[in-house]
Amino acid sequence: MPKIKTHKATVKRFKRTGTDKLTQRKAGQDHFNARETGNTTRQKRLDVTTHNTITKTIKALTPYN
Repeated sequence: MPKIKTHKATVKRFKRTGTDKLTQRKAGQDHFNARETGNTTRQKRLDVTTHNTITKTIKALTPYN
């Protein structure tokens, strides 16, 4: 069987933790942030765990990470 190619854009956006969970950056950080409250800005700095509905797809796209 040949090797499976890794989807490079997915690797750059998601990281696997030690317990095989997936983390990603919170969306909406690029612009239009002046109107956000301070609490929202602080929450956007943290990484979030990926939703279960796309976890299986992401793991298939990144077989060796």
